[in-house]
Amino acid sequence: MEVHANASLTPQGRLTMVRRLKDENWTLARAAEAAGVSVKTAAKWRARYRAEAEAGLVDRSSRPKRIPHETPEDRVEAIAALRRIRSTGAEIAEMLGMPISTVSLVLRRIGLGKLSRLEPPEPPNRYEKSRPGELIHIDIKKLGRIGRNGPGHRITGSRKGRGSKGAGWEYVHVCVDDATRLAYVEVLADEKAVTAIGFLRRAIHHYAGYGIKVERLMTDNGAAYKSFAHAAACRVLGIKHIRTRPYRPRTNGKAERFIRTMLGGWAYGAIYGSSAERTRALSGWLDFYNWKRPHGSLAKRPPGARLAELNRNNVVGSYTGGSRASSTSGSAGRGCD
Repeated sequence: MEVHANASLTPQGRLTMVRRLKDENWTLARAAEAAGVSVKTAAKWRARYRAEAEAGLVDRSSRPKRIPHETPEDRVEAIAALRRIRSTGAEIAEMLGMPISTVSLVLRRIGLGKLSRLEPPEPPNRYEKSRPGELIHIDIKKLGRIGRNGPGHRITGSRKGRGSKGAGWEYVHVCVDDATRLAYVEVLADEKAVTAIGFLRRAIHHYAGYGIKVERLMTDNGAAYKSFAHAAACRVLGIKHIRTRPYRPRTNGKAERFIRTMLGGWAYGAIYGSSAERTRALSGWLDFYNWKRPHGSLAKRPPGARLAELNRNNVVGSYTGGSRASSTSGSAGRGCD
């Protein structure tokens, strides 16, 4: 049982109070004052104790015993049956001659508020490549620029005088190696195909510095990644491009999870006076992520330790080790360098 945060009495406190009334002959006023409740409340618990003993001192459901206008059970069963043949709430309401608001409430109550609830949940598709570079994950996160009035509501907690309103967007391109979780990030001006291609080339060059040869790439179905230019660039670079299933962002889950960590640790983890200041802080945070921060999927070791382990096992070629620059910032104009 969960006791309300503002409750004056727990079941044990109620028992102490009624025993004072019964065994020690305390008056209602005195027992109520000692327990910090009203005389009426003390009398209520005494009456319940007399009727049900200690079982009466437990909180009861606040649901009324009788609901005159409750939807009849046969109607609830009809709504559920129609829902199981994938009827919408509006269709069910029309067929049964009921208000759509009532049908919606019943559907939510029986756990069928969304049609997706009719399907068995997808089993988790967890995987991890054994070789660095065998698969890299790339994604893009839009961040609002920090305006001249300072940070926005995510930092200040207030939407009044929002600092980044109308200031435009920055596009954080992220790349994560599947086997090691080693990450590479750039803050760029847009998410066009030419910019995405430039980022991909620089990411491949970055990983090559650790002896990692990129073989495959996974992205979502964004316009930049579906373009002919991007497909041609992948062919020239000698990597196979895989796109996620539509409307299944978890297919690219390693990039999505990294973005969530990055937002909490870097983008929203400090108060920045400008977008440029936020971008300058990225390199330091990313260095911490790659080489020092314990990773839950890597037995509490940082990605750099996983890379060193695979290097010792001759899974990846030699690399210099240690910390190196892990992020840059630039504009789309240098995307095809």
